Amino acid sequence: MHDDHVANRSTGARRFPGWMAAGIGALLVLTLSATWVVTTRSEPAAPATAPAEHSPDSGGAPAEVPPEAADDGELPDDREITPFDTRHAAVTRLDKRLLEAVQEAARDARDDGIEFVVTSGWRSKEHQQRLLEEGIEKYGSLEKAREFVNTPEKSTHVSGKAVDIGPTDADDWLIRHGSAYGLCQVYANEMWHFELLAGPGGTCPAPLNNAAG
Repeated sequence: MHDDHVANRSTGARRFPGWMAAGIGALLVLTLSATWVVTTRSEPAAPATAPAEHSPDSGGAPAEVPPEAADDGELPDDREITPFDTRHAAVTRLDKRLLEAVQEAARDARDDGIEFVVTSGWRSKEHQQRLLEEGIEKYGSLEKAREFVNTPEKSTHVSGKAVDIGPTDADDWLIRHGSAYGLCQVYANEMWHFELLAGPGGTCPAPLNNAAG
């Protein structure tokens, strides 16, 4: 009887884990499923990427907008700036009437296959002074440098009333047609330097010899 009791206990031991294992297995499946659902639902979605800023004439390239405080009117060397590229202070800080006249002329010049490029526009006093110092170093004296670069106090670039246009074919077009917009070549030795010196359709004054007068 002792042996039967032991045998019965042994048999019971073999049967008990079967239904217990099935129950434990079901619980594990439910637990893992719930954990997967919670984890999946709580995982944050990937952040959306902000679209890059584009300029109207950049051809799809991201715009590089310099901080306003650091922008002294210097233009980048790696791309051409048009009169419509108002991302740059050199363009947007031009006198309003001057900018409108240059933009109107640029539109008409395009009809003739000519593209305007702004090679220089508004400049800060610091930028103008830097150009003057570079001119002195290049030409050997202040007197000679002044034929091409004005002082910050006298420069019409600093006041936003002058714009330099390129290339040469655009300068030639503007010299011939600029008076229709009031745009005039100011200096005989600078075919690229234009100011608003007449009314639309008026007569431009004769160019000065150079920036020194």
